[in-house]
Amino acid sequence: MDPSEVDVPPLKDLTIDNITDNVKLINSKCPNPRLKYILERVVQHLHDFARETRLSHDEWMTGLLFLTAVGQICTDVRQEFILLSDILGLSLLVDSIDHPKPPQSTEGTVLGPFHSHEAQVEPNGAQISHDPDGEPCLVLCDIKDMSGKPVEGVKIDIWETDSKGFYDVQYPGREGPDQRAVMHSDKDGVFWFKAIVPVPYPIPSDGPVGKLLKQLKRHCYRPSHMHFMFEKSGYDHLITALYLRGDPYETSDAVFGVKESLIIDLGTVSSEQAQKHGVKEGSKLIGYNFVLVTEEQSRELREQNAMKAMKAQGRTMKLWNGLPVPDLD
Repeated sequence: MDPSEVDVPPLKDLTIDNITDNVKLINSKCPNPRLKYILERVVQHLHDFARETRLSHDEWMTGLLFLTAVGQICTDVRQEFILLSDILGLSLLVDSIDHPKPPQSTEGTVLGPFHSHEAQVEPNGAQISHDPDGEPCLVLCDIKDMSGKPVEGVKIDIWETDSKGFYDVQYPGREGPDQRAVMHSDKDGVFWFKAIVPVPYPIPSDGPVGKLLKQLKRHCYRPSHMHFMFEKSGYDHLITALYLRGDPYETSDAVFGVKESLIIDLGTVSSEQAQKHGVKEGSKLIGYNFVLVTEEQSRELREQNAMKAMKAQGRTMKLWNGLPVPDLD
């Protein structure tokens, strides 16, 4: 930007005590109130962090090099920054803030770093896993709204690992997607498919995030689960997963994704179900009733929670595009 077009306040004699106010001052000309507010809080918290910890130059550089390494290892099918956000609990926190769920609706959880857009659209009853070593599992689910009405035409993105705990994108030279699919709910809100029983697995530990976990004396395992993502116009976007009860990592998930309402018992296929769905009687069964909330219901709850949180912090705020900004009027 041409310096002659910018009204920059005079900045000099900067010290530990006044650098923060001066950085906020030079950023204060931003015309976007939300960006201005976010940057004001980022600067305040970063500077307070440095002062509170008495951050050394070596530590500062170590942090920068760590973030550089996180970016360098990212690819089209591996998102190390999402993984970093996951292991710090930030992913779950942001999802819980931005997509609040009223009681009786299905809770969200982390997306994880291995969602891809390569999944094929499949009909109900499709075999989405072709791993010969996996234990067959029938998945029978339905989708309703908060009033109990079936929701037809929901796009459902589904993905899981193979029996060895690896996603398809982790295999070099793979021929195409597997253990994942895109489906749509029918007129009764039902979708069903044939998969394999989820298994626990390690998140990638060969990169900077894995090295950080080792320094923190944390394991890198996730409990057995299957991912689901739901999209339909007029409904709040839902990213969630189902976790198997009794998994050894149920209470120590490396990415903090487990919620009690998402823990399920692995069932068995009845004779009637086997005949109807063309699977073996007594094989494993996952069943769940998903409940979606509308965009309006989620927006109202998000805005209520935001203003309540701002009031608790003693801030005078207003909503701008549904998000809090300082009320300077």
